[in-house]
Amino acid sequence: MANVSIKPITRLLVVNRGEITRRIFRTAREMGIVTIAVYADGDANSPFVKEADIGIALDGRTARDTYLNIDKVLNACKVSGADAVHPGYGFLSENAEFAEAVEALGITWVGPPSSAIAQMGDKLSAKKLMIEAGVPTLPALEVTSKTDVNSAAEEIGFPVLVKASAGGGGRGMRIVESVDELKAAIEGAKREAGAAFGDDTVFLERWLTSSRHVEMQILGDNYGNLVHLFERECSIQRRHQKIIEEAPSTAVSKKLRKAMGKAAISAAQKIGYTSAGTVEFLVSGEEFWFLEVNTRLQVEHPVTEEITGLDLVQEQLRLAEGDKLGYDQDDLSINGHSIEARLYAENPERNFLPAPGTIDVWNPSDLVRVDSGVEAGSEVSVEFDSMIAKVISHGKTRREATGKLARALESFEIQGITNNRDFLVTTLRTPEFLAGDTTTDFIERVNPPRVRQPSTQEVEDAVVAACIFAQLARRAEAKVLQHIQTGWRNSLMPPERAAYFHQDDEYLVEYRSRRDSSFQFTINEHESRVLLYAHNGNEIDLQINNRRMKFALTAQGNTCFVHGPYGDLSLVEKPRFTIPGEEELGGGLTAPMPGKVLTTAVSIGDTVERGDLLVIMEAMKMEHRIFSPISGKVTELFVQEGDQVDKDAVLVDIKEVEEAA
Repeated sequence: MANVSIKPITRLLVVNRGEITRRIFRTAREMGIVTIAVYADGDANSPFVKEADIGIALDGRTARDTYLNIDKVLNACKVSGADAVHPGYGFLSENAEFAEAVEALGITWVGPPSSAIAQMGDKLSAKKLMIEAGVPTLPALEVTSKTDVNSAAEEIGFPVLVKASAGGGGRGMRIVESVDELKAAIEGAKREAGAAFGDDTVFLERWLTSSRHVEMQILGDNYGNLVHLFERECSIQRRHQKIIEEAPSTAVSKKLRKAMGKAAISAAQKIGYTSAGTVEFLVSGEEFWFLEVNTRLQVEHPVTEEITGLDLVQEQLRLAEGDKLGYDQDDLSINGHSIEARLYAENPERNFLPAPGTIDVWNPSDLVRVDSGVEAGSEVSVEFDSMIAKVISHGKTRREATGKLARALESFEIQGITNNRDFLVTTLRTPEFLAGDTTTDFIERVNPPRVRQPSTQEVEDAVVAACIFAQLARRAEAKVLQHIQTGWRNSLMPPERAAYFHQDDEYLVEYRSRRDSSFQFTINEHESRVLLYAHNGNEIDLQINNRRMKFALTAQGNTCFVHGPYGDLSLVEKPRFTIPGEEELGGGLTAPMPGKVLTTAVSIGDTVERGDLLVIMEAMKMEHRIFSPISGKVTELFVQEGDQVDKDAVLVDIKEVEEAA
């Protein structure tokens, strides 16, 4: 048995950003460790930088120039005097070269040895090792310049998955249903993998259309002790990225848990694994197949923490210092149920297209655990992943954890940026989710509503709150007679009038104060009596007819963000007069978000059919394809390969023609 001495960590540098860096810092501070952040230009004012004891600027804007730049990060280690490095997840967390360089400097690497990372970094090599270890695997074949990809795919059997060998997180992955789609899918996956991981190697793997994505959390010390911390299910995904995870899995029996746990430990022993890691499997019935080993902390680690009572970051740091595990498999047990939902800045209505922007209102729920990387005023940049928070519940039962999480998400105030919060709520409340029917095709099969559709009454209640809030704001700004009750008149005056838009619907309002301190409202001819009970800052307590409710409101220009009992609404106040220059301009197909043009598929003069590919863009580490919504002729092409464009920039102009019958 190895003789490993304890080497205390005193200064920890985290090579990451956002919520995972804040999460690691939280535990490090509790352990009395100095925290060190590194940051890109756009992250200079982010919460994780402000919370760090020391911050080191990496002088760059993109991931490649900063968090993926090994030389800059190693220099930051030297400048800051760091004696340990934690990579979080993503970026350099599974880069064996970086781990080896850190170790060569005599700095403690908080993670598995570089040799284990190297063995698992190439998914094809990893599969071969798992076969040797007796772990079930799916058939796969590397794509090289000599590969007859059509024959290879036919041999594996459609549908096949084109998958990046070096990466994860859904980058460089494409599901292919037929030979006709194969070439374009491979080219796209190679481009995306090269951009995200610096390695464009891809392979073909058998794709199980309806299965479960289940992973086993493992922990190992430097003395050869290994345990698993049970399973997490991560089947609900979009673009091959997980959005809801839970522990334990409804699909895993005691017998299957034991078999998968044994396979996970065998996989870890095969590569000499230490620290925290995850062995991922696909599960169908009582059968399971190896997917990959993630040689790092997972995004979804909180659900394991909630059911085991262990702090996985603390365990990583303790084991990196040279401590023994201190417990064995029989000492571990499952306590209740935990579910995590990932809150993304994205538009579910537009196929979950990332939606960068600025968060105007941010007030997390206190009902559950929230791990976030943002605050009010934070910008979600096009340069990085669009995840802004993880919301984690725990309950005695799965039903309790589900209800708590759905209600917490509804109670979350997040305004000013398009996000997937309402989609998460509708997903959690589907009969299929409540029944535990959560296979990898869940979103396509169940198709939960992409957005919440508030009732007319809910919108009218929000309009009432917005009018009262605006009235109070005007009263507070009054130069004279501030002691007089808001809305008071000494004679019969015409009612106050306003108009608000919620999405495309207009709400016409008339209201006046009454001598009994109430207000009389008429909204689209619906009358109500409103009583203001209390107001404190941006919070007001109203009784509308016989219903008493609390609202939180924030005004941004002519937009009013309203948070009520059922969630958030945005109302746009209609100006009383037309503002010159605000006429809507026409013109062409526009960029759905800021990004880089990777390639253009058309030229001026080309004839295109509806659905033809026009432009491929890269934003938030993913490729996005822009297709023609009409049939017509390309009259202008405003971009070329390599151009950086802003959101709504015109890309292509097409003169519409009627489609052939």
